[in-house]
Amino acid sequence: MVGHRVAVDRASVTSVLGTAVSSPAATWYECRTVLTERDMVVLGDHMIGVGRLTTREQLAGTIRRGDRGITSARSALDRIRVGAESRRETIMRLVVTDAGFPEPQLTVNVHAADGRFIGRVDMAWPELRIALEYDGDHHRTDRSAFERDRARGNDFTVEGWIVIRTTAVDVRRTASFLEQLRRAFENALQRHDGSTAPR
Repeated sequence: MVGHRVAVDRASVTSVLGTAVSSPAATWYECRTVLTERDMVVLGDHMIGVGRLTTREQLAGTIRRGDRGITSARSALDRIRVGAESRRETIMRLVVTDAGFPEPQLTVNVHAADGRFIGRVDMAWPELRIALEYDGDHHRTDRSAFERDRARGNDFTVEGWIVIRTTAVDVRRTASFLEQLRRAFENALQRHDGSTAPR
């Protein structure tokens, strides 16, 4: 454990089990010099999303002009979104947008033409009916999860959706799934209005 000192006016303080600690928002900001910008986004996504520890506004309120690492913190703040439910989902979103694709909507509920709910996807471009899913190990090892994925995948296909599934391997080697996504965009955009896909 390494202790750090911060000025009182630079960090809001809360108490946990009688010990004074930095608030979640202040903790995020204090990490700006020890985490990469990407990890700052991952942490922020979790804190304002499933962690429910703080808000984007509170994160913004911790940033002080003149501090070391402020450029990275501001850049990370600009990319933090509510909706990612895991570190890998956040990384996938960043990989996709860094590759030039439009920003996807997160945790999208998809319904059939008759109004029936058919599933929720990690991220999507609903107007093009393209979804991107991250499958953790349980999708591969849990038989019931596999069967649900297959049945749901059939529903998506019938409704005209393209669902691109990714795994941990794709996080490390992104070229293959990004090419699949590019082709999905190309097909969907040509079908809709003749536009070209991101490159």
